[in-house]
Amino acid sequence: MKKEINASLEQDRDVEKTVGKLLRAGVILASLVVFIGGLSYVFSFGSLVRPDYHSFKGEESSLITFAGIFKGFFSGEAKGIIQFGVLLLILTPILRIIFSLFAFAIERDKLYVFITLIVLGIILASTFGGLNI
Repeated sequence: MKKEINASLEQDRDVEKTVGKLLRAGVILASLVVFIGGLSYVFSFGSLVRPDYHSFKGEESSLITFAGIFKGFFSGEAKGIIQFGVLLLILTPILRIIFSLFAFAIERDKLYVFITLIVLGIILASTFGGLNI
């Protein structure tokens, strides 16, 4: 009985460490992508006249859809690279929830699988609900 408890605690620690590494890697990767895009933007457009911030101009329509973000990223456009980094940052906690869902399913913990599915559904609905994909 004691061995089972110790094995379960060790498995929980392994899952926690893996989740921590996943979050850390996601944030670092997203930061690097945004940094590279920012450098590219500064080198490309840094010498231009400072824009007028008295009137708000939204982002180009090509950079608010997944297809536009991927097209901008793979074509090497600075704004596309930055938007892709932001997308990676948004996807990081979603991937954490998905990983936790699989971990709970492997442990056959039905209650936590159900709760995690609810959390995942809420996050996906709130994240993608207003998008015109």
